[in-house]
Amino acid sequence: MALMDRLIGATGHWLESVDVDAPITRPLQWVRKTSGYAAVNRLIGLAIPFAPRNGFAVEEVRPGYVRATIKLKGNKNHFGSLYAGAFFLVAEIPGGVLTLFDLGPDYTPILKEMTLQFLQPANSDVTVEFTLDAETIAAIKADADATGRAAFSLEGTLVDKNGVQVATSVAHYRVRKKGFQSA
Repeated sequence: MALMDRLIGATGHWLESVDVDAPITRPLQWVRKTSGYAAVNRLIGLAIPFAPRNGFAVEEVRPGYVRATIKLKGNKNHFGSLYAGAFFLVAEIPGGVLTLFDLGPDYTPILKEMTLQFLQPANSDVTVEFTLDAETIAAIKADADATGRAAFSLEGTLVDKNGVQVATSVAHYRVRKKGFQSA
């Protein structure tokens, strides 16, 4: 666990200096960006092997922001659209990614409850984005540092490859501070 915490911390520091808009015409910055995202997806695969096996990938992560996608291929239901479990996967894991990289490895995210509202079938890959503003991140850290845990929620809009909204999600998380000792 200590090794994984160090890897998360190092990857988070690496990503803080990444230019998310770096094009391939700036090869060093582009390689830094793409290798950072590859490292995030590798860490997710080590922690949750089910995720990459099912076509889940983080496409972008930076302070207060994460965007992830799930592939339709391999995740079709009985009538050819995206399976409900794949929706859940793409809507849940980014909250943990956002928490780990914004709060650091000293805080453990735990999903307490999640709801999905399906608006229409998704017949392509699906993408979701989540944000946490700096004030919310600071409040989560302060609460967890003071009490050992903090609660927060993330709302997501899931869209298909054409940008059509296919579902919404609401996830309620609890963050636990590792090693917390009450006074």
